[in-house]
Amino acid sequence: MTKADIEKMPFSLNANQVAEILGVARNSAYTLMHSEGFPTIHIGRRLVVPKEKLLQWMDDQLE
Repeated sequence: MTKADIEKMPFSLNANQVAEILGVARNSAYTLMHSEGFPTIHIGRRLVVPKEKLLQWMDDQLE
């Protein structure tokens, strides 16, 4: 996945999109989305991740 592909994605990402960006299985994305410190927003029963917050989280993991 290229940076241009990520930029085309919507502002808030679902588990499938998070998994695609991170290169992990959907189940792993859900595990991350339920973990403390991961930038997940709960909207009713739905879980979404703001794209910019995910990218920031990824940068933070490199430090």
